[in-house]
Amino acid sequence: MYRKATLNGGITVVTERIPFVRSVSFGAWIRNGSRNEGGAHGGISHFIEHMLFKGTGKRTAKMIADEMDAVGGQLNAYTTKEYTCFFARTLDSHFDVALDIISDMIVDPRFDEAEIEKELNVILEEINMVEDSPEDLLHDLLEERVYAGSDLALPVLGAKESVAAVDRGAFLEYYDKNYHPENAVLAVAGNFDPDDALKKIAEAFAGFKRGSAYKKPELSAVYHPVRAVREKDIEQVHIAFGFPSVGSGTDETYPLLILNTVLGGGMSSRLFQKIREENGLSYSIYSHNSSFTGCGLFSVCAALAANQLERTAELIMEEIGRLFTDRITDDTLRKTKEQIKSNYMLSLESSASRMSSMGRSELMLGRVLTPEELIEKIDAVDLNAIYDIAERVFVGSNMSTAAVGSVSEDDLKKFARPGGFY
Repeated sequence: MYRKATLNGGITVVTERIPFVRSVSFGAWIRNGSRNEGGAHGGISHFIEHMLFKGTGKRTAKMIADEMDAVGGQLNAYTTKEYTCFFARTLDSHFDVALDIISDMIVDPRFDEAEIEKELNVILEEINMVEDSPEDLLHDLLEERVYAGSDLALPVLGAKESVAAVDRGAFLEYYDKNYHPENAVLAVAGNFDPDDALKKIAEAFAGFKRGSAYKKPELSAVYHPVRAVREKDIEQVHIAFGFPSVGSGTDETYPLLILNTVLGGGMSSRLFQKIREENGLSYSIYSHNSSFTGCGLFSVCAALAANQLERTAELIMEEIGRLFTDRITDDTLRKTKEQIKSNYMLSLESSASRMSSMGRSELMLGRVLTPEELIEKIDAVDLNAIYDIAERVFVGSNMSTAAVGSVSEDDLKKFARPGGFY
């Protein structure tokens, strides 16, 4: 059963007790990511995520690691364009340890200058890793170009120049402004006593205070259809076709989820069967929808040999068009719903997945959808809703193309769809 409370400082806590497991997962979610940064501070949110592991007023970085390892727990964090999450998973008997460590990291980070200098090299190496990962580079390139001039264009890791320019003063100022109790959600799932946990959480985060009220940032992102190329001497060409879609938190998310699953969401999807199984053109072929606040980006991505690019792109365009000529059947709709519901319900057998689902939902939507509510929304989707969203997403004049590899922008012009798909 889900429970929700708001502490005196304004921080929201959501909990779910799962008495039949022996673990507890605890997460601190902050609604701050690369969208909040502005160009001058590009990458600072991700850098802060790293720095919170580098010491507090009473713990060194090694002490944080040693204390979590001593109880066999898992401690990690990640940053996205819209939020940052710090999370731990321990045995139910060690919840207090996880709470103490994460609250200490968030309430009293040290931001030591020597640690900042050392961690900068780690961040720069992480940026280099993306340069060596063409699939990651492709997604960054597509979002950077289609959202050019807006907050969603900023990559999570930032640029080397902007990251290197951040000093301790910038960390302190940015942290005080964006890591705010009113901008945070704490989530707990697993085997614990909810009343006792809430009391302990309130005590642990009592020092998480700010002198002024949280000021919600103004976010805006406008999609521009583009062709973007990052020439790179690699064996394959990685290509993406992008379309503007719907933002998070709307009921249109559910028909789009089904549409995505049918088109390119798994091994039985139309794209996988046509591109890989029938024609053997690509090992990696899939579709994906990225939902942000106020907007979304639907993409079809593939990795393949350069000499197969034109044929593969032609077949991808055909499969998108075939959605409208060889329409999804009632039987396919039923099977796809069962696939989505099963994947979702099986994921909830993990306390970490339940915690993550609760924390993200409360942070981004302001409420937690129960499994029953989510299944009801999936079951309510009909073919009319799917084709309503398909006609809005797959507009030829809105299609963007991005590629990484031995390819030119002139090559991408061949794939334009001025006549549309239906």
